[in-house]
Amino acid sequence: MDYLNQNMVNVAVQVLPISTEKDAYAIVDSAIKVIEESGVNYTVSPFETVLEGHYDELMQVVKSVQNVCYSQGAQKVMCYVKIQSVAGHDVTIDDKMAKYIE
Repeated sequence: MDYLNQNMVNVAVQVLPISTEKDAYAIVDSAIKVIEESGVNYTVSPFETVLEGHYDELMQVVKSVQNVCYSQGAQKVMCYVKIQSVAGHDVTIDDKMAKYIE
């Protein structure tokens, strides 16, 4: 059974592009644009972006994020990924953040 694609998961992705020719923040902006254009629910924070969706879909977005960093001039990319899943239940950004939003 494919437990990871049964329910929604959260994936936090942080990319640290290294480029001698282009500003790292500009490359990160391109990565965030890829996430936005993917159509998945997401939240940008100062250190990472949290994605919400099905595992395989989100892993494809993570791959696209890394690829766009290279296409925008990165020579190296450090990519840190955290995944939260719960057997039999969706993991949503809203469930985790609701008590902090007024």
